Amino acid sequence: MLYGRYQHNIDAKGRIFVPAKLREKLGEQFIAAAVMDHCVSLYSMPEWDKLQQGLAEMPFTKARRLQRYLSSNAADVQVDAQGRILLPKHLLAYASLEKEALVIGAGNRAEIWNPASYEEDSGAMTPEEVEAEFMELGF
Repeated sequence: MLYGRYQHNIDAKGRIFVPAKLREKLGEQFIAAAVMDHCVSLYSMPEWDKLQQGLAEMPFTKARRLQRYLSSNAADVQVDAQGRILLPKHLLAYASLEKEALVIGAGNRAEIWNPASYEEDSGAMTPEEVEAEFMELGF
């Protein structure tokens, strides 16, 4: 399970530091993908394989478009000696990542957000809204 919240700078080459706590779960090589919410999702190889397997079990017509989208918007990334990953330009653009990145744990994956986008999307939830969401989901 991946969790936590870490803010880091993005260097001139587009490299982003991935905290050791997250790297322990993701591994030294993993998948970075534009999946949803205008953030970059980071999947360990086993989690990516589970996602791909789930698509393979869907009806072909539904899965084909998703498979195409995911495959064309994903990249293998490898952690360098300083704990950074280099994201392709199209993934940086998708998530509007320029100078700063918010790296969060999100359960079975990590996500890299533009900090302002994260606050607009997720950070704006009040404690009451969080409680209501939990209750709606049966927790």
